[in-house]
Amino acid sequence: MQPSTGLLSLNVMRPRIDVSDRALAQEFLDGSEAAFRQLYQRHTPRMRGVVLRLLRGACDAGNAGNAADDADDVVQETWLRASAALERFRWESTLSTWLCGIGVHAALEVLRRNRRWVDDEALDQVAATDPPPGEGIDMSTALAALPSRQRAVMVLHDVAGYTHDEIAVLLGIVPGT
Repeated sequence: MQPSTGLLSLNVMRPRIDVSDRALAQEFLDGSEAAFRQLYQRHTPRMRGVVLRLLRGACDAGNAGNAADDADDVVQETWLRASAALERFRWESTLSTWLCGIGVHAALEVLRRNRRWVDDEALDQVAATDPPPGEGIDMSTALAALPSRQRAVMVLHDVAGYTHDEIAVLLGIVPGT
């Protein structure tokens, strides 16, 4: 017997149920590879974008390809660290914020290790090389000129849309900084 398809039909499309990050995390901790895949697909694009922006801002034009490779490595390292620490995650922030925080710290480690870390004295040099009045610089150039921690704040706020309080938690700094 076939179901009727008229106005009184009982065939109702089931709504797509989005499982919460918390439920997926628990499923993953219980051994579900599918839950991990869903978390990975849900959160990696944003995290990779933030990480890539941080790393690309520190690269000169000759090393731009390295930023994408480094970003992939950082994403992998982030998921390894997150997987190992997920049981201890207290859910005081969103999973996305927590993951991006791990990713930002891993990216800053890559910058230090590759000697692309710019110290805070670089800001004084940037001020001395401002473009002439009326001439602007593009966002990538401006970000590249900033010291790494300041670039991280700008990317997290202006590109990724985090609040000042979320950035403070991610970077371990005071919100007013």
